[in-house]
Amino acid sequence: MSTWEIREIKPEDNQQVKDLIRSVLVEMGVPKVGTAYEDKALDDMTQTYEDERSTYFVVEENSRIIGGAGIAPLTGMEDEICELQKMYFLPEARGRGIGTRMITRCLEFGKNMGFKKCYIETLPYMENARKLYDKNGFEVIEKPLGNTGHYNCTVFMTKQL
Repeated sequence: MSTWEIREIKPEDNQQVKDLIRSVLVEMGVPKVGTAYEDKALDDMTQTYEDERSTYFVVEENSRIIGGAGIAPLTGMEDEICELQKMYFLPEARGRGIGTRMITRCLEFGKNMGFKKCYIETLPYMENARKLYDKNGFEVIEKPLGNTGHYNCTVFMTKQL
């Protein structure tokens, strides 16, 4: 029986999620500029994902947030394409099947909101993340879609919903 659960973010989770995302980005050696590290969205994730076609899920284990991921309309292509956003897990959450469950939950939400395709951006050296996306049906595309503002992310992937 799993000791963790996936649930929607609550206002009291905001600081924990911000700290988690930034710590994982530092661990991965991700540049702080041109990535999620500097996103103003991190300051209030519940507000960022309050639109009805957006949501952010957290993974909670023993009253502690150990991961999270969001789904929202892709800026500039809002009608048909959603973006899997800010999907990060602490080391103790990795390799336990949580990532696949999180992707499934996010994609189900996107499909239920009427999106036809999901988009994600990542970095070439985030190999485990890229393997997870591959395993879940995402395919690499040549150039970015929409306007995420993450100019340091150079790997672009999509999946039909």
